[in-house]
Formats: sequence, C-alpha cells, structure tokens
Amino acid sequence: MTMLLWGVMLGGLAGAGLVLVVARARVIGRPQLATRVLPYVRDLPQVGRTPALRVASTSPTSAAAGVFGPVLRSLADGVERVLGGSASVRRRMQRAAIDKSVHDFRVEQVLWGLTGFALVAAYGVLKTLTSPGGEVTLVVLCAIGFALGVIARDNHLSGQVKARERRILAEFPTIAEMLALAVAAGESPVAALDRVVGRSGGELSADLARVLAAVRTGQPVSTAFDDLAATSGLSLVSRFAQGIAVAVERGTPLAEVLHAQAADVREAGRRELIEVAARKEILMMVPVVFLVLPITILFAFWPGVVGLDLTTP
Repeated sequence: MTMLLWGVMLGGLAGAGLVLVVARARVIGRPQLATRVLPYVRDLPQVGRTPALRVASTSPTSAAAGVFGPVLRSLADGVERVLGGSASVRRRMQRAAIDKSVHDFRVEQVLWGLTGFALVAAYGVLKTLTSPGGEVTLVVLCAIGFALGVIARDNHLSGQVKARERRILAEFPTIAEMLALAVAAGESPVAALDRVVGRSGGELSADLARVLAAVRTGQPVSTAFDDLAATSGLSLVSRFAQGIAVAVERGTPLAEVLHAQAADVREAGRRELIEVAARKEILMMVPVVFLVLPITILFAFWPGVVGLDLTTP
C-alpha cells in the first residue's frame, strides 16, 4: 500500500471522527425538554422525583459518567462499600454548598483515584523501560496511588468546607449589621432580609437567599431559619438563625441581638488572630533571624573589613 493510500485512509478516519465529535457536541449542547419544563412543574406531586424529568447535569463528572457510565458507577459503588460514611459526605457537601449527590461525589473520588493510578503507572512504565523488573511492586504502588487519589478528594471536600466557612465568618458581621440597621429602620425581618440579600453577595448571602426563597414559597420564617441552623456547621450562624427565629416567633427586639452577634463575631476573629500569631511565633522569627539579621550584620561589619583591607600593607 502506497503512502498516498495511507494518507487517504488516515484523512478519511480523521474527518469521520471530527464529524462525529461535532454532531455529538451539538446534541449535548441542545437544551433538553426536562430542563425547560421541570422548573414549572416541580411543585406537582412526584414530578421532581421522576427519573424521566431529572435535570441533566453539565459537570465534567456527569459527562465522564455518561461516557464510561457502567464502569465508573461500579467503581463508585465499590468505593462506597469500602469507605461508607455517606451521611458525613452528604453533610459536608451541604456545608460546602455543593449541589451534587453522594454518588456523584463517589464518581469524582474514582476519577481522582484513576488520576493517581495513571501517574504511578506512567512512572512505573518509565522505570521499567530503564530497569526491567519489579512488576509486583509496581502493581502495589498503582493500588496505593488509586487509594491516595480517593482520599485526596475526600480531604479536598473537607478543605472546601473550611474555606467556605471562613468566608461566611468574614461576611457575617457585615450582613448582621445590615440586617440590624434595616430592622431598626422599621422594616420587618422578611423585608430586611430581602433588602440585604438584594444588595450583598457571598456565601452567607446565598444561604439567606435560599431562606428567603423558602419563605416566599409559603414556609414559616421560623421554620426556614431553623432549617438554616440545622444545616449550618458554624455555631455562630446557628445562633444567628435561631435568634431570628425566636425573635419572629415571640416578637423580641431583633436589632440588639444582631448587633451583639456581630460584635461577638468580630471579637472571636480578633481572638483567633492573636492565637494564630502566638502559634506561629517561631515562623514569624524565621525572616528576622535568617534574612534581616544577616543583612544588618553585613552592613555593620563590611565597611570595617574593607577599611582593614585598604590599610593593611
């Protein structure tokens, strides 16, 4: 077979593959009927839980599950059986505001594990090419790489939770003061919440927006804030939500409570900053001892050394 025929065959295969990719991309990008209809019929009985009307996710995890679905699902089920703790995962995903199911998270863990497996396998292949042998060790290392990838995704979820809670703590005093000012100006708690949510952005504002949406759909204000207190992993936010719920139920003054909670958060932040500085005192001395002090000594003694060199016969 001549080079011309090889070129024609490869060009034809490349063109056919490109056509298939473009056609599939157009089908994937087209909005589904369920995506357009479900927001309008979600309140009907059993419609939100009907498998045929579930909104398709556009995340990379769902795309990978759509392509390699059976294999990834079986691996995710195996990870779930080995690790367990679906309640803890669901709780942390709620605290991190991740709108995914536990199974999707397990699929992500499998993908992270496969990434670790691939990295270790690539290293093993390169090592085998230079020095053959040690296949059993390579298999064990690949298994360890898969396990480390799975554990790394779980640790990353915990890191996401902590990062979001730090952002909430940073936003809390401002949000509480804005609510207190709105309530003190004569607005009701729901109107003050609407005003604050409309003029702020952030993690805590998103949580309050969900509370406001629940109130507007007919849920009592106290119940909506009780749900926020139950799902939040921060005691300060829980006390904030419970304080608003109690104030709405019993008619107690709300502005003073919000001012006091904002002051408590600011004081807790100052105490945490002092504690962090005390714990990192040695690390704070590292640039002083190894950078500033040698430069100071050099500037103090270098002119004398130069003068001795000049005066020495």
